[in-house]
Amino acid sequence: MRYLLASFFIFLFMGVQLRAQDTSQQIIKGRINSAAQINKPYVILISADGFRADFADKYQANYLLEASKNGARAAYMTPSYPSVTFPNHYTIVTGLYPSHHGLVDNSFIDVPSNGFYTMGNKKTVAESKWYGGTPLWVLAEQQNMIAASYYWVASEAPIQGVNPTYYYNYNEKTGIEARIKAVKDWLSLPPETRPHLICFYFPQVDHDAHDMGPEDPRVQKSVQWVDSSINALQTALAPLGLPINYIFVSDHGMTTVDNENPLGLPTSVDTASFKVPWGDAQLHLYAKDASKIESTYQALKNEKDITVYKLDETPDYWHYKKSDDWHNRLGDLLLIPHLPKIFNLSKSKATKGKHGFDNHIPDMRASFMAWGPAFKKGIKMDGFENVNVYPLVAHILGLKIDEKQIDGRFKVLAPILK
Repeated sequence: MRYLLASFFIFLFMGVQLRAQDTSQQIIKGRINSAAQINKPYVILISADGFRADFADKYQANYLLEASKNGARAAYMTPSYPSVTFPNHYTIVTGLYPSHHGLVDNSFIDVPSNGFYTMGNKKTVAESKWYGGTPLWVLAEQQNMIAASYYWVASEAPIQGVNPTYYYNYNEKTGIEARIKAVKDWLSLPPETRPHLICFYFPQVDHDAHDMGPEDPRVQKSVQWVDSSINALQTALAPLGLPINYIFVSDHGMTTVDNENPLGLPTSVDTASFKVPWGDAQLHLYAKDASKIESTYQALKNEKDITVYKLDETPDYWHYKKSDDWHNRLGDLLLIPHLPKIFNLSKSKATKGKHGFDNHIPDMRASFMAWGPAFKKGIKMDGFENVNVYPLVAHILGLKIDEKQIDGRFKVLAPILK
């Protein structure tokens, strides 16, 4: 009986939390598009979390496949390292590698302040101090172009003192019909207050691929649900007759892991000497006592099923060395499990699908498709790094950027434009 009561109160609490989610639109009043921006084209940047590069073909995302024939599609998009959600969503909208924009993982420590960031803490996520670079919506607003966001990572934080003019705090209560209506309402506003940049996010594929593994039939359903939702979005917006460019991306892929036999924290790591934030595809070890780093490193080199790195040993293509760590947020040592092994430092069972691993592993590859009046038709291209989406969007919108300040390069995706 007591277990039933406990379950009842857990579900009651979850219900209260769900009802308490903020579903209201946030509007920054007093902004308008300048005369120079009113006649610019429109970009809707859509992300489907965890939508692996092969999912559209594998699970028959027929609308996306057909739409991309009228534009451009990449064989894959390489996520930045680590291949996890928050760093990569922020990379896509800043053109900076995670070590450069500051979101070095989903959970990490800011060494100078000893502050702790984790994507599950909504208060922390909304604090601007964690975010370097200039997100696309900030770039647009600074140049007097209205922007909007429906759940994109970091859009709830006033970065450089700026939020999008229109945005929603993240919740999983608002249905897709209401979200599509919100976008249509934005684009039905008078030209002076109509957003030219809209960021739009889907979590469903990531949720199901984590829970069931990327090969489960239910992942096909979530892929096709996202596909049909994008179809519904474009169908709803078509009567407006606006020059809308659609860019569909994902943040990373997904792979099947051994969740039955996860790795715990190695016994050679003394938690009295190191702080270790949660992780499954990677652990950061932050030294409380620097004198313990070398001995711990040597002991970890003998551990089975993991690789230990000092920051001067990480692969160059990760951009994850000490010299890359602009904000001093990487651990002194990094522990990487050998797939299909993962870490699990919690008491709950790990999920069957995971990401966050080496970004050159094929299963970590993300998706990229784009269509609309700015794009050539029938373009198939090789894989490219996701830092290059930022200058592409800025160019379509006619926003000025200094490529010396970002890692992405316009020349990479320039050939897909008319």
